[in-house]
Amino acid sequence: MSTTALLGIALGGIALLLLLIIRFQVHAFIAMMLVSIGVAFAAGMPVGDIIPTLISGMGGTLGSVAILVALGAMVGRVIEVSGGAGSLAQRFTGWLGPRRVPAALTAAALVLSIPVFFDVGFIILVPIIYGFCKAAKVDPVKFGLPVAGIMLATHVVVPPHPGIVGGAAVLNADVGWITLIGLGICVLLAPVAQFVGGWLNRRRYEMLPTTAEQFAAFDAVTDAAGQPRAPGVGVVLTLILVPLLLIMVGTTGATLLPKGDGLRNVLGFIGSPIFALMVAIGLAFLLIARQQGWSRQKTNDVMESALPPAATVILVTGAGGVFAKVLTATGIGAALSSTITAAHLPLLLAGFVISLALRAAQGSATVAILTTCGLLLGAIQDGNYSTVQVALLAVAIGFGGLGLSHVNDSGFWIVTRYLGLSVADGLRSWTVLTTVLGLCGFALTAILWALVG
Repeated sequence: MSTTALLGIALGGIALLLLLIIRFQVHAFIAMMLVSIGVAFAAGMPVGDIIPTLISGMGGTLGSVAILVALGAMVGRVIEVSGGAGSLAQRFTGWLGPRRVPAALTAAALVLSIPVFFDVGFIILVPIIYGFCKAAKVDPVKFGLPVAGIMLATHVVVPPHPGIVGGAAVLNADVGWITLIGLGICVLLAPVAQFVGGWLNRRRYEMLPTTAEQFAAFDAVTDAAGQPRAPGVGVVLTLILVPLLLIMVGTTGATLLPKGDGLRNVLGFIGSPIFALMVAIGLAFLLIARQQGWSRQKTNDVMESALPPAATVILVTGAGGVFAKVLTATGIGAALSSTITAAHLPLLLAGFVISLALRAAQGSATVAILTTCGLLLGAIQDGNYSTVQVALLAVAIGFGGLGLSHVNDSGFWIVTRYLGLSVADGLRSWTVLTTVLGLCGFALTAILWALVG
């Protein structure tokens, strides 16, 4: 089949995927599975190979993604239920001072959002945002906008979040390098979120009546935000930073030591994301469950309660892997690779733009990241890129999934409703903030690309 025909099938498949999700509101998992089968038939894949290809795509992606997402959700749930988020925000505020409350909340949000999914983490911090805003006599959007922005930035480029982890699985990218690069860039984006959020808040946004009632009824910031037996900030930081340090150790060993070296293998095991998150689970038992006085049954119930929401994320991520596998097996990926090569379009820019377009069209950052990784897999494999360069490509695609959050994104509704923004004001503020952060994140990624290229 000609390159033009294959690319036409790919575009038609993506258009159908967006139509199913946006117009007919089909669940993303079902939509991607249906489209994957349709693309396989249209591209002429033998009937006997279609189902094995779907299974291979699902299994190859979920082999690591399911474990990481489940473990990360469990750690985040323990922090949520125990009141650790409140402790973290209160301590950061104490360190930076009451006059720097917005910066303190943004810094706390950056740390908290590493193991906790965006929507859950933001909802956890809402009572703290409300409390500090009441104390400062300002509307929630003043402090909440940059908090939400940096949390979403972390969500799209820092493991164990599903989009970037699934993208790494598709591209066979090093999760350790992605973690180092993504987290480092997000640290630089935190003051950008603070500055842009402040600039957008120069105008006053009329608070929605329902949010105004909820905000007016909220009292006692410190009592509402903290729990009597909430774990200290040191405990929360330990749960977050220990697995990150272990991953960094593994990445450093893989970079500095030769293949086959015994120490490199040991450090690789210790620094594997799965082992690192298992250590975090063990620390959660020792440092939080015991301090909270939870029974074994209570601890198990808390962790198990994290799995139903994570299951949907895992299935959608796996379906993205299926779609990516079909794109590769049918030769569509190779066709796109040859087209990009012939057009001399920079691959880093192509990844960002395609991901951004898909994000704007169908709303899900995870779907945008996974689909883009599948489309560009052939080009990346043919490019003979280094480990660090593949990680940078994954991060660039991730930042494409950050921008242009609007009405087809569930996160848009969570942020605007809790901060009291109308749809129009949400587009003026939240959509602008996510797009600016996405562009800045890509710019920083491009600088690193130039340095290692």
